[in-house]
Amino acid sequence: MSAVLNDPPLRLLPMKAQHLDAVLAVEVQAYEFPWTRGNFVDSLAAGHVAHMLCGSRGDLMGYVLALPGFEEMHLLNLTVTPAHQGHGHARRLLEWLAGWCQQEGAMQLWLEVRESNTRARHIYERFGFANIARRKGYYPAPHGLREDAVVMGLPIKPQPAQVPHAVE
Repeated sequence: MSAVLNDPPLRLLPMKAQHLDAVLAVEVQAYEFPWTRGNFVDSLAAGHVAHMLCGSRGDLMGYVLALPGFEEMHLLNLTVTPAHQGHGHARRLLEWLAGWCQQEGAMQLWLEVRESNTRARHIYERFGFANIARRKGYYPAPHGLREDAVVMGLPIKPQPAQVPHAVE
């Protein structure tokens, strides 16, 4: 499934194995502790939701990976390239994922985010996520230490039932 997101014209394309070099280049720019190629390969092989946000010239602007479950979705990785941050692309990816959840009947979208990642936490809060819990020592941190994760959740409103049109 690909989608066109207008203003500016952007495309949401399925992530494939051939895209991983570009995705990994972004991942190492964006994070001190990036996902490995193996993390991405495993997610793709498992059939996780994996899409890339691309500009009109095909330039990678961000990506999202999520694990579907029974009536829920777990956001695993949402990344916007550092050069494209601050332009609403994370929100666009979240809107698309929330729409996918609604279409597929997921009732809750979950995620973990580093406690220190206040920028991402504010984006999620503005989108409607609420703090649910804390996972102690969830993420690696410098000097062999560990950092807590904040668990956040977003209830997904059910998709309105389609009313059949009368045939005349």
